[in-house]
Amino acid sequence: MKKTKIAVGVIVALGVIWTGTAWFTGKQLEKNMDQLVQNANTQMNALAPDSRLKLSYQDWHRGVFSSTVRLVLQSSSQTEDNALLKPGQSVVFNEKIDHGPFPFAQLKKFNLIPSLASVHTQLENTDAVQKLFAMTKGQSVIQADTRVGYSGATASAIALLPMDYNNAQTGERFASNGGTVHIKADKNGDKVDYDGNLDSLVLTARNQLNIPIMFTVNGLKISGDTHLNAQGLRIGDQGLDLQKFTVSANGQQAVVMEGINGKSSFDTVKDLVSGNIDYTLNALKIQDQNFGQVKLGLKLSQFDANGMKAFSDNYNRQVQAVINEPGFASNPLLYQQRIHDILSANLPLLLKGNPVVTIAPLSWKNDKGESSFNLSVHFKDPAAGAAQPQTVTQAVDNVLKTLDGKLSVSMPMATEVMTRVAMAEGYKQDVGAKLADQQVKGVAAMGQMFRLTKQEDNNIVTSLQYASGQVTMNGEKMTLEQFLGRYMLGGEAQAPAPTPAPAPVQQ
Repeated sequence: MKKTKIAVGVIVALGVIWTGTAWFTGKQLEKNMDQLVQNANTQMNALAPDSRLKLSYQDWHRGVFSSTVRLVLQSSSQTEDNALLKPGQSVVFNEKIDHGPFPFAQLKKFNLIPSLASVHTQLENTDAVQKLFAMTKGQSVIQADTRVGYSGATASAIALLPMDYNNAQTGERFASNGGTVHIKADKNGDKVDYDGNLDSLVLTARNQLNIPIMFTVNGLKISGDTHLNAQGLRIGDQGLDLQKFTVSANGQQAVVMEGINGKSSFDTVKDLVSGNIDYTLNALKIQDQNFGQVKLGLKLSQFDANGMKAFSDNYNRQVQAVINEPGFASNPLLYQQRIHDILSANLPLLLKGNPVVTIAPLSWKNDKGESSFNLSVHFKDPAAGAAQPQTVTQAVDNVLKTLDGKLSVSMPMATEVMTRVAMAEGYKQDVGAKLADQQVKGVAAMGQMFRLTKQEDNNIVTSLQYASGQVTMNGEKMTLEQFLGRYMLGGEAQAPAPTPAPAPVQQ
């Protein structure tokens, strides 16, 4: 009997402690809500300073074991210019907060790790998102559960519901079978890890000729292990995998890309950013013709972190200012010129650390062979060169230390590609092969005639090196002025007249 009383007493005591702790947790959450919202606005302004969005909260209702609150995202501007939300519109997140130390929502998942809170988030059907609710038959497209640790770190599991939108009048269609995203972040959002998947997505629209174009995505996966460096740049490892991407025109497959894989890895050492970007495409098919595999390896090193941050901030701010100018959409040429000017003006910021860019390789491979392009460029900080260069060589040497590039085109591989092009255009295979053979041999002969390429075995090869005003083109040395005169300005020597092209082969 005594043991039973003791057991009951322990259970009652634990219940009182749990209830008191949960009540205290709820009170602390309410007390710190203003600071949490302020921190969210600070981060949002840092990530998207021109978004003109502001977060607030309403209708806080605190209970013993749980609380509810509405987080409201609104436009902070009084005009509609560049506002993602019009004045008066709002995106509302309904939050149900289970208090710690053992939130009920986590106990249901058999997660016994003590937590400050567990938050379930859903969208509210407002004017700004009513189309999303129409696509999900009245449900919130986002269903998120977030565990908040006592350190302030969060772990979120986000479910994206299936969506279906069909406009019979315009022929537009958007459909997805949903997906999931998992995000972990520390209390300041500096370290963020994520992974997600989307099984399928279909988008259909009509082009300028009123032909329905359908884009299909299958098997999309993303992942990342990132953090902010001292300069505020997000670095780390990120990845993307896509099983299949298809473009169809008028119901017929036009382009199919299979096995797209992308990886990047960046780090900062002594205020210099370096990293690698690698992409592979396992199969490229156009009009049911297999065009082979593509691979790109890109290495970036010695980029000054402060310069990169300044370039990113300036470029984004100035481009946004151009977008805000009235009439830019109706004058694309002027818009492109302005963007080019902004890029040119801020480019010296990227060259502060004397960075190096290496492509090793860009390759294209099919059953007949492989072609590749390799390039290594060592840049200079323009501020360390002549302030007012007097010659083209001085201007180039102000920003370029060395350049080394080589292109090797496999003639059998190129012939196979051009054969596939001809077959996609409707030629029979034997006719297409003859046309392709003529074209590739003609390009090889033309390249040698103008001293642009050489032929080594069954490869069309060209190489270019530059250092200190000296150019080496396919083994031939010359000054930069001589190179420009020969290949770009047409001033050094006249190229011999080309031989007549072979007669076309009849289909």
